[in-house]
Amino acid sequence: MRLQSQSSNAPISLKLPPSTWRRRALGFAGAAALGLSSVAAQAGTLSIGHTTWVGYGTLYLAQAKGFFKENGLTVELPTFEDSSSYMAAQAAGHLDGSAGTIAELLKYRSPDFCFKTVVVLDGSNGGDGVLTDDAVTSVEQLKGQTVAMNEGSASQFWLSYLLKQHGLSLSDVTVQNMSADAAAAAFIAGRVPVAVTWEPNLSFVRSHDVGHVLVDSSATPGVIIDVVALSCNVIDNQPDDVKALVAGLYQAVDYLKSHPEASYRLMAEGVGGYLKDPADLAEATKGVEFYGEPGNRRILGTQEEPGSISALIDVARDTWNQLEDRNISATYADIVDPSFVEQP
Repeated sequence: MRLQSQSSNAPISLKLPPSTWRRRALGFAGAAALGLSSVAAQAGTLSIGHTTWVGYGTLYLAQAKGFFKENGLTVELPTFEDSSSYMAAQAAGHLDGSAGTIAELLKYRSPDFCFKTVVVLDGSNGGDGVLTDDAVTSVEQLKGQTVAMNEGSASQFWLSYLLKQHGLSLSDVTVQNMSADAAAAAFIAGRVPVAVTWEPNLSFVRSHDVGHVLVDSSATPGVIIDVVALSCNVIDNQPDDVKALVAGLYQAVDYLKSHPEASYRLMAEGVGGYLKDPADLAEATKGVEFYGEPGNRRILGTQEEPGSISALIDVARDTWNQLEDRNISATYADIVDPSFVEQP
């Protein structure tokens, strides 16, 4: 999904929106060029790296409406293309935090790189999916197929989870590693029979006679969750700023519900890239659920009674340890700080 691992496969040249719409990566050097080179955290300001994804739209909405400012906070939102770039920037102190899927962010947690989730932004509820030809009508029929997807990303985690729900595993398919956009392009060009990708690729396939979406993430609610994870020193030293971040996001979610059209316009202006058209962004929002305070309290829970994200973390950790022969040990207590989601 939003967090793409670097791939050596160049995108296939095809008149398809995704690859040309996605913003170009800034990379680690780009962070410094944006003025993010200061290692010391600055009170009253939070810099949050992220990719281009509709689920991060509420960050831009809160920024545009002044909800962060009302709470005494300035939020900087530099855009990257892959998780390795912005997580490297955060680890070096050039960013205060990152927005990404919890299933992939946890791979970066180590004794030397401490960060914790402080708020949940959105959940994919149809925004990710598997593309196949029309002859494939069940997940079980994926056995023996070649599947184009981004290895090491949320797409791989989600497919592994999905296959397990149907008695299969990744060893039952042949993975061809490429970015999610390149995978969609390869599928549409007829070069691969199956692709794991996300919006707007799913909508493109649905509106053209090029196969179909076999299954999307609406079939696995709560599995692909996007969060904001801040460095531990930022949480410790700037608790008021973290509270302001969460409060501003809650205001943005409420505003989105009551003023959707105005919100789509502001979110599109901020997110940009392939979502620069408010109509495209509005369509993309159909595949995600934005979380305000009730959703955050349910998902994050408390240290005494962890929410649903705790089980997801366990599944993701075990999945990566198996798929990548890793020894990830991160737990809920290691990478979640639920103390900020209950606003006074």
